[in-house]
Amino acid sequence: MLVACEFSGIVRDAFERRGHDAWSCDFLPSEMPNTRHIQTDVEVLLKHYQWDMVIAFPPCTHLAVSGARWFDGKRKEQIKGIAFFFRLAMSDAPKIAIENPIGIMSNLYRKPDQIIQPWMFGHGETKATCLWLKELPLLKPTNIVEGREARVHKMPPSENRWKERSRTYPGIANAMAEQWG
Repeated sequence: MLVACEFSGIVRDAFERRGHDAWSCDFLPSEMPNTRHIQTDVEVLLKHYQWDMVIAFPPCTHLAVSGARWFDGKRKEQIKGIAFFFRLAMSDAPKIAIENPIGIMSNLYRKPDQIIQPWMFGHGETKATCLWLKELPLLKPTNIVEGREARVHKMPPSENRWKERSRTYPGIANAMAEQWG
């Protein structure tokens, strides 16, 4: 299976711990010491290899509603982001999950199959996350917790803020591996 656009290794490692032949791919090197990361353009891997499952985390900078006020000045980047999302969604893998925040793909592609929150999987935080699924069941909550806070939205500006905001919560990664693996 391929975890596309993942530099953290969190989802890949959750599947690997359960015995799956899981690989991650990103333009960035993996943050986890693991040889199962391919630092390249994911489209090369989708074109030349057959994957049983693809879980994709395409960049949301030009797709998320949180950045809507900047859309007019970034039409070219937005068009590229939309096209990339569609190429992931239309890949040949029999099972596909695409993750992204609430954004324009709900109108341009289709409504997401599911919207999940970290607090449904053991993390006391809010961060609405859309999942577009192909031949995969909806994720069932595994550990609903209280004390919900919008931590990622309160992060101060920094050079690595985008990286911190893009990491998948381990509880969600474990649920994906348990329920989709």
